[in-house]
Amino acid sequence: MVESWSLHLSENGAGKPPTVFANFGRRLWRMSAARRRTPTREIAEHSRSCLRVSGNAGGVPAGSLWAGSLGGVLRAGSLVLLLALIDDLLARLSVVRVPGLGHQWEQILRRVRPGGYSMSFLNPVFSADNVSYRDGKRYAWLMSLVVPAVLGCGPLFYWLTGSVGAMWIPALAVYVLIPLADMVLGEDLNNPPEEVVPQLEADPYYRWATYALVPVLWLAFLANALFVGTHELPWIGVAATAVNVGILCGFAINLGHELGHKKSKLERNLATSVLAMGAYGHFAIDHNRGHHRHVATPEDCASSRMGENLYSFAMRELPGAFRRAWFLETGRLERHGKSGWSWDNEILRAGLITFAVSAGLAVAFGFTMIPYLLTTYLIGAFHLTLANYIEHYGLLRWKRPNGLYERCKPHHSWNSNHICSNWALYHLQRHSDHHANPGRRYQSLRHFEGLPTLPNGYFGMFLLALVPPLWFRVMDPLLVEQVERDPARIHFYPKRREALCARYGLADGGAPAISSVACNGRSEGQAA
Repeated sequence: MVESWSLHLSENGAGKPPTVFANFGRRLWRMSAARRRTPTREIAEHSRSCLRVSGNAGGVPAGSLWAGSLGGVLRAGSLVLLLALIDDLLARLSVVRVPGLGHQWEQILRRVRPGGYSMSFLNPVFSADNVSYRDGKRYAWLMSLVVPAVLGCGPLFYWLTGSVGAMWIPALAVYVLIPLADMVLGEDLNNPPEEVVPQLEADPYYRWATYALVPVLWLAFLANALFVGTHELPWIGVAATAVNVGILCGFAINLGHELGHKKSKLERNLATSVLAMGAYGHFAIDHNRGHHRHVATPEDCASSRMGENLYSFAMRELPGAFRRAWFLETGRLERHGKSGWSWDNEILRAGLITFAVSAGLAVAFGFTMIPYLLTTYLIGAFHLTLANYIEHYGLLRWKRPNGLYERCKPHHSWNSNHICSNWALYHLQRHSDHHANPGRRYQSLRHFEGLPTLPNGYFGMFLLALVPPLWFRVMDPLLVEQVERDPARIHFYPKRREALCARYGLADGGAPAISSVACNGRSEGQAA
């Protein structure tokens, strides 16, 4: 079995890597069968020997699964870029009258959609009421596909270098290069005109830019599991793969966040699929029906408090999110006369996908998969915790005398307009507009003046949050300044409220009694 598979790779040659993912399931089963007959080390070494170009003194691997896949991705990306450039030229010709163009050719270039805007497929010019807008970030959203794809390329770097340490390159690229790029490129404060937002949101290109990420995530997830299951790696190599794929699961949750807010059945099903990949199928229920309702209040387990460190927050946010999601979903089913354990329970459906994939990988590749998968799931969930921690840190909605909170507004979320990380996250960092207007698609989210603003993109802030003293040193003064030194607008960690008010000279006595009771009473109950 091993010989025939390796021969197939060799016959394709260095310049013609095989197309493997079309038959991924079949080969996964065959390799698992081969693994039961052949020691893993022998398979790994035999495969690597067949993947080297004969006569190449450098021993550079070629024709491997990952090299072939990456080559295909690069060729497809180049083709898309070429088409985009051609289409951009056609779009410009369609709205700018070019002397000498014949009438028929001009009609071909000028494609007018029912919405009343001149449009080419890849780069339209949106116009309404004498307002024209071209989305300068249209192609940049492809970074939201490229960055997760790079995270799946740890095995490729291993084959290219022969070093297990090179498998850490994808994680370092995310947590070093992107924060540096945010510092260099700065912020993007551009907003699309409101007149063209309906047309911008109706453009199918932006939806396909999210749909395309679903197979990228699943292929990267399964291919890395295949790599771990068929190679005897040192623990540092398994750890690197688990970290890369764990961060990938965090990107899956981000995609599930974008798709899960939409009304179409297709988008919601795709959201369930990618959330199940990271064993976080309850996210959409907790986020949409719980977090958005209670955000920036003591009732929300996913809103962090001033003086609360990341790790204390995680201890209440991770279990609290699942408990709240289960309570909301079973309550919904009971109102419709159904059991909480019925097939209509979205949490159970996503959980079955997670269990089926995990069990299948464990059966195919053995016990190694269990700690590996558990680690990736935990890292993915922790990345959501990191995002929740920084997005609403210390911000508080006012509680009215009738017991109801004010409506969520843009200033109840920390915002970031940093360019590179926003491109990689489907504009997740314009979180202020997202919470004020949850139905808006990512390409339409806006910047507002005077918002709570993070000093870097999410990945830079994640690093800061991992070291609580540094986080408090940077963020606490920003929070105090943002709320204009009004303690009634700060969501305090109850145990540190008095010390923080004394440190920053806040007149705590001026806070309304009802706000104080909510913060000290219900928050502690939630934390418990």
